[in-house]
Amino acid sequence: MPALGAPCNGCGLCCLAEPCPLGQLVSRKRLGACDALRWSEVESRYRCGVLTDTEGLLGPRWRRAAPLLRRLARRWIAAGVGCDATLEARRPG
Repeated sequence: MPALGAPCNGCGLCCLAEPCPLGQLVSRKRLGACDALRWSEVESRYRCGVLTDTEGLLGPRWRRAAPLLRRLARRWIAAGVGCDATLEARRPG
């Protein structure tokens, strides 16, 4: 997990712990891992599915809204601004 304010390293701990406000809308839940969290095999890191799989999350009915949602999502999740998670990662045991 990166230090507070450091660039995201794609560890996914923040989204696995709980969905952000945008993730709550997409996942329709407040607790548990965000349903929009996606693993990127190419990058070997987690990515926000609202940015990388927008059409898949929206489904065919709302697919046309994907470009707008991606633009808004980058602002809402502060993509590229830095880590804002205050979690502490610990190894089990």
